[in-house]
Amino acid sequence: MNIRFTPVAAAVGLAAGMLMSTGAMAADTIKIAIAGPFTGALTQYGTMVKEGVDTAIEQINAGGGVLGKKFEAVTIDDGCEPKQGPVVANRVVNDKIHYVVGHVCSGATIAATSIYNNEGVVMVTPSATSPAVTDGKNYDMIFRTIGRDDQQGPAAAKFIIEKIKPQQVAVLHDKQSYGQGIASSVKSELEKAGVKVGLFEGINAGDSDYSAVITKLKSSGADFVYYGGYHPEMGLLLRQGAEQGLKVKFMGPEGVGNPDINAIAGASVEGLLVTLPADFTKDPSNAAIVKAFTDKKRDPGGAFQMTAYSAMTSIAEGIKGAGVDDPVKVAAYLHANSVATPIGKISWNKQGDLNDFKFDVFTWHKDGSKSVYK
Repeated sequence: MNIRFTPVAAAVGLAAGMLMSTGAMAADTIKIAIAGPFTGALTQYGTMVKEGVDTAIEQINAGGGVLGKKFEAVTIDDGCEPKQGPVVANRVVNDKIHYVVGHVCSGATIAATSIYNNEGVVMVTPSATSPAVTDGKNYDMIFRTIGRDDQQGPAAAKFIIEKIKPQQVAVLHDKQSYGQGIASSVKSELEKAGVKVGLFEGINAGDSDYSAVITKLKSSGADFVYYGGYHPEMGLLLRQGAEQGLKVKFMGPEGVGNPDINAIAGASVEGLLVTLPADFTKDPSNAAIVKAFTDKKRDPGGAFQMTAYSAMTSIAEGIKGAGVDDPVKVAAYLHANSVATPIGKISWNKQGDLNDFKFDVFTWHKDGSKSVYK
């Protein structure tokens, strides 16, 4: 029997089909926002996180997804700017995305968290280490898969005290939430141990000439320098310090552990000390995950790839454990349970911070490689 559709009937039928198709697609897909810097000077950190999330999603989807649904990543740029944090968060809410891996930088993260928490969006940051992300906030929906500055700072200070044994330390920072926070933590721990901090000073992020602070370093008597901040400024401090005859060793947090620092600092980067998450690529149980990265020509060994993979794993396991794609129930599950991830079996305290996390000290080399300090 031949059935002839009128134009109106055909249009109605097409619209109904599109609605059914869209509904089916929505029912089969869970969107994950990746929020971080994808423009500006810190794009490599966004790339690290995206590579981790993409690899995790590919592995989870290949295994059938969760609750019969596949994951889909949506990348949203905040430029690592605090003022963009709320803009991105509101876009996530308006787009009805219920899960976020990010933000990457502490300032943007701090600015966005209240929106996520109030709107019932699960956010897991793999890289924002400032205690201010969670301290005193009573958030239910905010988590980390990385340690805090008040864990990383004491680890750095302990290393300086026990391994370097300096006569006097200079501590610099970039006047931002992350950099100043961790620098203050290091300064406090050093002073508690009786190590003299002869200079504690902020520099302006984005400047191109740090001659004035290098002159201060040379006259301060410091035989070791700790810098809290990101790689562009650290690279310039190293290069310009070497050009001006500054002969002291530098140390920084994971924010300086970026391959781009080599292009800025040149040979003067050799011997830079960096606190980073432990090298989880060396864990034999992660061999298949490492292969999944390298098969896609992605680097699994950066500062945030494995913590980002673990953030995505945590969300997936939370949905699976809750038995439903409901972010409030997923958050409750994560608070009450531990999750197996590439960074180990992790669990969270009441405010969403990891109960345990290890930072190691690495030596950075002029060929772009790094090695655990021995």
